[in-house]
Amino acid sequence: MPDVEPRLMAAGRETPPKAGDQADRRAARAMPSPRLPSAPAGHGTVALVDFASYYEQHLAKLIRHLMRQGARPHEAAEAAQAAFTEAYAQWDTIRHPAAWLRQVALRLFLRQPAHREELTGAPPDRPGGICPLGAVELKEEENRVYAALAALPPLQRQVLAWHLDGFGLAEIAAALGKTPEAVRQNLSRGRARLKEMLLREIAGGGK
Repeated sequence: MPDVEPRLMAAGRETPPKAGDQADRRAARAMPSPRLPSAPAGHGTVALVDFASYYEQHLAKLIRHLMRQGARPHEAAEAAQAAFTEAYAQWDTIRHPAAWLRQVALRLFLRQPAHREELTGAPPDRPGGICPLGAVELKEEENRVYAALAALPPLQRQVLAWHLDGFGLAEIAAALGKTPEAVRQNLSRGRARLKEMLLREIAGGGK
C-alpha cells in the first residue's frame, strides 16, 4: 500500500498544494477585518498596511492551527480574532508574528469556557451575526487529520500542529519550552501514531 501520510496531511500544511492554498485564500478573504482601535503611537501607515495584509493572509491558517490543537471551529475563530487584536496594539514590536500569534491564540483558547459551541458575539465589523467560518470548507481528509490529532497525547499533538505549519525543530522547541531532542522524539512518535490511525481508518472504510 502506498504511503498515504503526505496525501492525507497535505491539507493541514502551512504551505499546502495549490488547491489547499486556494481554499486558505478564500477562507481568509471571507474572514472579517478586526475592529481596530485608534492607532497607537508608532503605528504609521506602512505598519497598518502590513498588519492588514498579514491578517488577511494568515487568519485562516491560524484558525486551522488551533483546530489541530483540539479547538472546535468557533473556538478557534474566536481565539484567533482575539490574538490578532492583541497583536495590533504592539505590531511594531513583534519580530516573529507567526510564532507569537500561535502562542497567544492557544493561550486565549485555553482560557475559554469548556464546550463552547458558537461565537460569543458577532464577529467584528460583520453586522448581523454572520459567522466568519461560513466560507471555510474543510475537506474530508482535513477532518480525518483533525480527528486523529485529537486522539494523540497533548505534546505530540502540539508538536505536530507546529510541524504541519512549517516550523523547524529548533523553532518548535523554543515556542513550547522543550529541548530539540524532546521535540524530535514527540514528532517521530506522533507522526507514526497519526499514520497508523489514518491507515486503520482507510482500511476500515472510514467507519
